[in-house]
Amino acid sequence: MTQDTIQRYVIAGGGTAGWMAAAALVRFAPPGTSITLVESDAIGTVGVGEATIPQIHLFNGALGIDEAEFVRETKGSFKLGIEFDGWRREGESYMHAFGNIGRGVGLLPFQHYWLRAAKLGLAKPLIRYSLNELAARTMRMQRGRRTPQSPEMPYAYHFDAGLYAAYLRRFSEARGVERKEGMIAQVEQHGDTGTIAALSLKGGERIEGDFFIDCTGFRGLLIEQALDAGFDDWTHYLPCDRAMAVPCANGGDFTPYTRSSARKAGWQWRIPLQHRIGNGMVYSSAHLSDDEVAATLLAHLDGEPLGDPRPIRFTTGKRRRHWQGNCLALGLAAGFMEPLESTSIHLIQSAISRFLSVLPAGRPDPAIVDWFNDQADFEWTRIRDFLVLHYTANEREGEPFWDAVRHMELPDTLEAKLENWRASGFIHREHEELFTEVGWFQVLVGQGVEARGYNPIADTLAEEELRQLLDGTEFALIEEVKQMPRHLDFVQQFINASPQQEVPA
Repeated sequence: MTQDTIQRYVIAGGGTAGWMAAAALVRFAPPGTSITLVESDAIGTVGVGEATIPQIHLFNGALGIDEAEFVRETKGSFKLGIEFDGWRREGESYMHAFGNIGRGVGLLPFQHYWLRAAKLGLAKPLIRYSLNELAARTMRMQRGRRTPQSPEMPYAYHFDAGLYAAYLRRFSEARGVERKEGMIAQVEQHGDTGTIAALSLKGGERIEGDFFIDCTGFRGLLIEQALDAGFDDWTHYLPCDRAMAVPCANGGDFTPYTRSSARKAGWQWRIPLQHRIGNGMVYSSAHLSDDEVAATLLAHLDGEPLGDPRPIRFTTGKRRRHWQGNCLALGLAAGFMEPLESTSIHLIQSAISRFLSVLPAGRPDPAIVDWFNDQADFEWTRIRDFLVLHYTANEREGEPFWDAVRHMELPDTLEAKLENWRASGFIHREHEELFTEVGWFQVLVGQGVEARGYNPIADTLAEEELRQLLDGTEFALIEEVKQMPRHLDFVQQFINASPQQEVPA
């Protein structure tokens, strides 16, 4: 940087990451800040359809986006959780649903009462104590609370990532973001500091800036090729290295949840949108050929394919430093973890939020940059651990890929979490890690990881009181779900509501 104030932001690359960054900066950066986004229509984006987690409400809400307009413009639907089909063993499924599971008593969380009930033969599957899963399995949906006494049902969205980027582009350009069409030919750096000075485009145009945001995808043109931030390769823990995607015509159930189906050497996703279904398969090329994957994918579609399956190569891992000098990496430029738990957009959102919380006025303070990178490292590694849990806790014996991941060496942080659970049903959410105790509880139980004990405080509840706690929770949730509209009807009413009309609650 050649000056002590940041007045010019330059975003390299568009797509979901680029336009999320542009929208956030134009909304929150100080007056007088210029924001330029460089992208080329000749370079495609990876996004084919996206599933999200509830935190996206915070991002859209901060921008002041109208929810009904957003769902309408992105051809979206609602998401109450993720179904994992065949992950433990073929023919079995479970759901990681948003929201609470049951209710605890006092300071003790529900999982300990459920574990005690399981020992007594009183416990039912977790779906019976989950509002979101009961609603999802019966294709129902609601927003907010039906009555002041009703439980609230958290939700996220499925939407077309390309349409979301286009929506945010319109939002950003209407507020002053300048878009430059062109391909980056060279990243110019200051000779004395090595920080980025400008982007030179093919055709000769030169775009100077004070701070740069790298949204150039896997290439990492700025953060890696220019600034050499380094890369932590996590292939050992998450060995899938390819994905193949294809949309299909609508068919089957319009589910208010994402489906992840385990396959021979990977897994297939299903994301239902208003106008189509997004499908794809994440897999290990060491165990399956592209042709085998294409055949498997096409054999498991709900409708006619709307294109040819297209493979995407990737390496799971992250940049060692997401913020280097006067450059911040977002999206695939920052790293990649397969979208098993729909974290891709959240990682963009959380990085933007973290950056805004320490938005530099001038030359970034090294201590602030180190803090940012430490937080990013923590967030990414804990999400990695959660994904690894799905793979390693499987009983798909006799399949080389699944046998290998079942016996792989685990990260110490995950091993400690598993030992805590096995010993006493204890789950610790460390600092601000993304996934809650309830999320871990559902996946641990769903994957068949058994707890040998539970907190003895659960024994202070008499057996009949325990039975009443479980039965009362189940009955109340079933009655609540009966009042909800069908997901398809809800979406139609929601997107057709005029701005003056009250959208369905």
